[in-house]
Amino acid sequence: MVTYFNIAEIIISVVLIVVLLLQARGSGFNGTFNSDTSVFRTRRGVEKTLFQLTIVLVLVFVIISIFSVIVAKQPA
Repeated sequence: MVTYFNIAEIIISVVLIVVLLLQARGSGFNGTFNSDTSVFRTRRGVEKTLFQLTIVLVLVFVIISIFSVIVAKQPA
């Protein structure tokens, strides 16, 4: 059972890395020189979806990690 949790953690972590890299691509090097980007703006479209997906993936990763520790501590 612990093996399944470990595989799930690896898959979720890879997907999470990809989603985070896709988010960072939108606010690249060009954003450092524009002072307009410091103003509050709402997320729309793909940016909002990636942001919400990141939150869900982090929550799933944390929950699976906790269950993995609980299952590993149980006597066999």
